Amino acid sequence: MHQPVILTERLELHHLPVQGIIDLLEKKDDSAAIAGRNFINPHRVLVDESGPLGWRVPQVKTDPSLNKWFVRSIVLASNREIIGSTSFHGAPDKNGMMEIGLGIEEGFRGKGYAKEALLGMWRWVCVFPEVKTLRYTVSPENAPSIAVIKYFGFEFMGQQIDDIDGPEDIYEMKAEEFAKKWSAKE
Repeated sequence: MHQPVILTERLELHHLPVQGIIDLLEKKDDSAAIAGRNFINPHRVLVDESGPLGWRVPQVKTDPSLNKWFVRSIVLASNREIIGSTSFHGAPDKNGMMEIGLGIEEGFRGKGYAKEALLGMWRWVCVFPEVKTLRYTVSPENAPSIAVIKYFGFEFMGQQIDDIDGPEDIYEMKAEEFAKKWSAKE
């Protein structure tokens, strides 16, 4: 199913098709992911390093409808280049929680793109009534990401141990609160 492009001030968040994410992971080939699009991938985002694809591809192979919530290329509108990617971890869980992850290429960090991409994704997902809580987990050592999540006013909920990443701080905000605080009217 085709998902709309999410537009922010400087970015476009383009949803990737099922075959696109499968080919990125299994063939290290982005042609299906960007076919027919008016942007390029000179930084080889998700080609050289698969990011979340190792988790998302098995999920969409089991249930392709889950792809609605998954990987989007973060495209810098000014030069039409992919500068990162973002993805929810799955469909809303039984409590309506949605967790998100993202990555910005090193040369584009520190310019507010992560904040802008998160804002676009969260505004988009908050329109779905089944989404009740937004979650962001981050290494307690990742000061830039912690600053981003604190900017949005997310509440620290505790810590968990991730099998791969080790300790992660958990931050959450109710979707309704986020929608009120960060509506597109600002």
